[in-house]
Amino acid sequence: MGKVRTRFAPSPTGRMHVGNLRTALYAYLIAKHEGGDFILRVEDTDQERFVEGALDIIYRTMEKTGLVHDEGPDKDGGYGPYVQSERSASGLYIKYAKQLVEQGDAYYCFCDKERLDSLKTTVSEESGTDIVKYDKHCLGLSREEVKANLAAGKPWVIRLNVPNEGTTVFHDEIYGDIEVPNDELDDMILIKSDGFPTYNFANVIDDHLMEITHVVRGNEYLSSAPKYNRLYQAFGWDVPIYVHCPLITDENHKKLSKRSGHSSYEDLIDQGFISEAVVNFVALLGWSPADTKEIFSLEELVEAFDYHHMNKSPAVFDTVKLKWMNGEYLKAMDFDKFYEMAEPYIRETVTKDYNLKKIAALVKTRIEIFPDINEQIDFFEELPEYDISMYTHKKMKTNAQTSFAVLTSLLPLLEAQGDYSNDALFETLKKYASDNGFKTGYVMWPVRTAVSGKQNTPGGATEIMEIIGKEESLKRIKIAIEKLEAALS
Repeated sequence: MGKVRTRFAPSPTGRMHVGNLRTALYAYLIAKHEGGDFILRVEDTDQERFVEGALDIIYRTMEKTGLVHDEGPDKDGGYGPYVQSERSASGLYIKYAKQLVEQGDAYYCFCDKERLDSLKTTVSEESGTDIVKYDKHCLGLSREEVKANLAAGKPWVIRLNVPNEGTTVFHDEIYGDIEVPNDELDDMILIKSDGFPTYNFANVIDDHLMEITHVVRGNEYLSSAPKYNRLYQAFGWDVPIYVHCPLITDENHKKLSKRSGHSSYEDLIDQGFISEAVVNFVALLGWSPADTKEIFSLEELVEAFDYHHMNKSPAVFDTVKLKWMNGEYLKAMDFDKFYEMAEPYIRETVTKDYNLKKIAALVKTRIEIFPDINEQIDFFEELPEYDISMYTHKKMKTNAQTSFAVLTSLLPLLEAQGDYSNDALFETLKKYASDNGFKTGYVMWPVRTAVSGKQNTPGGATEIMEIIGKEESLKRIKIAIEKLEAALS
């Protein structure tokens, strides 16, 4: 076969859908696993769906995910242009379409919308939509009639001439051989009335001319696949290896949609996930490694990826698993990088002059996504209202009465304490517990509850006290004593 060449061919229509990101990732992994080339090609021939700025989103997403292309609009590898509208402007597609017309494998169609709408339709059980199968009305036009219509400026398209008899066999590496009766295939449009090629036609032309060896796409294109083979056969070209990826569904086994809130890469980043975790998670949406390993760097994915281990069945976008995976990445992340990313979230919640790096260190191993930070640290900004029932802890053998006794006897020690570093405070509380025959937790529990007002906190009592300082610590402990005294009286 020679050098492996894959391509990612997105349309600039908005944010990059998770399914598109997976297609790009799998194409990248297939190429890099074999030491091949990964090409970026922009398919912008559908002008009605073009979104301004979407091309920048494509570049930005690929850069942030590490999917560096070897060739593309900004990296000419000798197969350009890499933008379909530029290729179309050169007359490339119309040239090949006319070749098919001359061969009898395609024909001009002049039917207007009214006639097309009048064609018999059948309802697709799968999608619930009407399907119009063209009746080859214009196939019978003579050369003279075609020339006359063209000369008169009559609107036209060029259609593929699919035989009514026989079958077309298509092979996919994941789904195997797919055989379709030709009478079920429509004479698809190759060149639209605006002069642009259709998505399917341009794909085949460009994949051949760019010497693409492996075509990776979603399985929603499986139904169109036999038509690609008819085009390859008509031109006498070799058919590339096709790899169709399984459907991605939400937790309710519905197709992942924009309404799900996590259908695009940028949605996920906005929600506090990091690129490395998203890429790792997306890689497992339809592919299983040879072992039970789940955490992969991009380099490790390149090494491990074998498309023959892809699945046919739909892949479920499990948000719980993605959050777990993201948390694992945050735990392993270099602290300085973590702090750089976490700081904006911390500052949203904590406005007081505290050591934010110490707060970040407390939450680093306790969050799964960055927005989790808020509920973890909100008590630093202001002591919340809380119920004294929190002082009761069966394992620590504490309750409101014991907590009141501990806090009132500790208060003078803490008022006299000069060093409010974590280590110094911990030694003071530990010594107090030892001197009074208490277990350390018996003392730490009421203190932590008093200074945080929360059942669960990142960090222990003395870590919190170090951050909020002596004045605030004593203030909160006195509030706790008043609460407990009022409840016990």
